Amino acid sequence: MAEIKIAGVTRAGAFSPNHISNDAAIFNLVADQLRKRGCEVNTYSEEQLIAGDVKEPIVMNMCREQRSVKILQMMEDNGALVINSGYGIENCTRERMTRILVGHGIPYPESLIVNTDEGIRDQLAKARFTQCWIKRGDFHTMHKEDVTFARHPQEAQELLQEYFMRGIKRAVINRHLTGDLIKFYGIRGTDFFFWFYPLYDGPQRHGGNDVVRNDATETIPFDEEYLKHICRKAADEIDVTVYGGDCIVSANGEIRIIDFNDWPSFAPCRDEAAPIIARRIMSMIKEHNNPSHD
Repeated sequence: MAEIKIAGVTRAGAFSPNHISNDAAIFNLVADQLRKRGCEVNTYSEEQLIAGDVKEPIVMNMCREQRSVKILQMMEDNGALVINSGYGIENCTRERMTRILVGHGIPYPESLIVNTDEGIRDQLAKARFTQCWIKRGDFHTMHKEDVTFARHPQEAQELLQEYFMRGIKRAVINRHLTGDLIKFYGIRGTDFFFWFYPLYDGPQRHGGNDVVRNDATETIPFDEEYLKHICRKAADEIDVTVYGGDCIVSANGEIRIIDFNDWPSFAPCRDEAAPIIARRIMSMIKEHNNPSHD
């Protein structure tokens, strides 16, 4: 009988828009890697977690449902090891993420945080926003309409009204940034870091600025070590172990994080990432079971 028992809680399909199979793939690979290391990994749905079926003292999860996150937080408070932390998952919701990144000096677009039932055209004019992104602030993205592009302030106001009509009470408005879009994946507490240009339609390359130029991506030169630094700092401040997100590299090489996610799909690098995630979980279990004493 395995000595280490782990509950693996999968992500509800509603929170894997267009990524259900990819999210399941990285989760299953990590679970298999843990089993190879002698762990017993029992798989549960978020519904089973909410129903109280999860009893294991270690929880590996991809949860995003609000009730699930609160349960994870209670389990942590009662001494369970939860990866990713329920508090970290909650910190990845847009308003919290924005406040944390801005508050810790991590490069991020100029932003407004607003109620969806208010007029924003004067605020946009004062901030000199023209094109911008309206993003639901209260929760994780569930639909493509939860992140919408506005071409001008009037359209931004209309989109915000639509959010209000959908029952979304808070929104974050980001200034639109131009430049190269970069996706990144990382594992806190390890050297693993992978980035790529998602708009590049040929073979993706790991690291460096050696991606072949194409029409959609200019491959603007930038400081890769600085990219790693700000993403790792964001993971520390947001408190997530398995993370990913998006950055924009401007024409002068300035890097700003525009999105940060708890446990993404790692789709272009999952075979490489899975064993490293498993090893990190194993080390966290050892640290949790044998805390150092001053």
